[in-house]
Amino acid sequence: MTHHVFDFAKLAPIERYKLLIGVVVPRPIALVTSIDENGLVNAAPFSFFNVFSEDPAQIVLGLQHKAPGNPKDTTRNLSQREEFVVNMVDEPLAETMNLCATDFPADVSEVVALSIPTAPCSRVAVPRIATAPFSLECRRSVSLAFSASRELLIGEVLAVHAREGLADPGSFHIDSHAYRPIGRLAGHRYCRQGEVFEMKRVSFDEWRKRAGR
Repeated sequence: MTHHVFDFAKLAPIERYKLLIGVVVPRPIALVTSIDENGLVNAAPFSFFNVFSEDPAQIVLGLQHKAPGNPKDTTRNLSQREEFVVNMVDEPLAETMNLCATDFPADVSEVVALSIPTAPCSRVAVPRIATAPFSLECRRSVSLAFSASRELLIGEVLAVHAREGLADPGSFHIDSHAYRPIGRLAGHRYCRQGEVFEMKRVSFDEWRKRAGR
């Protein structure tokens, strides 16, 4: 089987970017709400995002600067305030999320300009998006700068708001059919959840029996 090798040491950042966003798919989308120093609520989508720990409960966000010394709104807000909210994106929220990617000036709130309904959180002062299927109240734990344009933010999840009917309060199971999250692909492309299938993990003893060993 033949493979082509892309040596990242020989590629420009934009070429690495195109490869990575096309290969690592689908990516979950975080529609992050934050507050600036004047109390303005910002809403920005991130697909360089994921959860990586439950004890403590931690998520990661890939933050970006427009240019050295010129951070994007969310990057600037989270350097000044510790609190933010990760609002997950489902099919009904997709168009709103896409509009939040518009290059609004820093003094224009996406929430106000797009008439996005918000609701208060329980542990943080930042509002959540009221129509989001799930909203994760978060507090910044640490930020790591890897270059003049890229940071990795680690945030602790303090609470989760779940739309009625999506999460079972007893078993904590999520109804994946009712949830309908969308995923980020490359370019302008997104994907729906599509067909769901199950594969149960087997123990080593079960594997040995199946393999006849």
